[in-house]
Amino acid sequence: MKRLASAALAVMLAGLAVVLAWTVTRPVAPGRDVPALIAGSLDASGVSHPVTAVLLNFRGYDTLLELVVLLIALAGVRCLAPLPPPRGSAPVGGVLRELASLLLPVLVLVAVYLLWAGATRPGGAFQGGALLAAAGILALLAGRDRFLWRLEHLLWPLAGLGVAVFLAVAAGTLSAGGVLLGLPPAHAGTLILVIEGFALLSIAVTLVALFLGTGELEDREP
Repeated sequence: MKRLASAALAVMLAGLAVVLAWTVTRPVAPGRDVPALIAGSLDASGVSHPVTAVLLNFRGYDTLLELVVLLIALAGVRCLAPLPPPRGSAPVGGVLRELASLLLPVLVLVAVYLLWAGATRPGGAFQGGALLAAAGILALLAGRDRFLWRLEHLLWPLAGLGVAVFLAVAAGTLSAGGVLLGLPPAHAGTLILVIEGFALLSIAVTLVALFLGTGELEDREP
């Protein structure tokens, strides 16, 4: 499974390199009034919030590269510190345990809301993913670490899912005769939601794994 995940990661990174090489060879358009251009193109973007329109449609490769940076950071940490094995229910105080029971459903619900709200107001995959990761870290601190074995076995598929979906959409737009991640207006809203949904999951998994990995590194310091 690990070899398959590593091979899939290598293929994704190679595909990203090809896409970026193709992008930098394209001619650069002359300077324009960017805010006015964005405002005039919102109807075709699939969303009504200008920041989401830019990051997920007009300049989607920016967000794609941000996900790649997280993936590379995770690869670096994992090379130095594997995920710790689950230890069962840790002896934690009643206050933390009860706080986790109250906050975990709320954190997950707000994370999903931030994902959905990103189309019309501030929010999106990174904000929701960070909050979902906070829920996972809170669960760990409260001794609920039984999901660690699943995270260990599915870490790379889950962490790379956001990049994989992004690249699949990029390949689809190019094969359909469009531009790199220039989403078709008829399906832009749906594609943005799909991209952000998978990105949210990958961001949350990556941040939890980074939290665990950096903690293991600190424990190894003399």
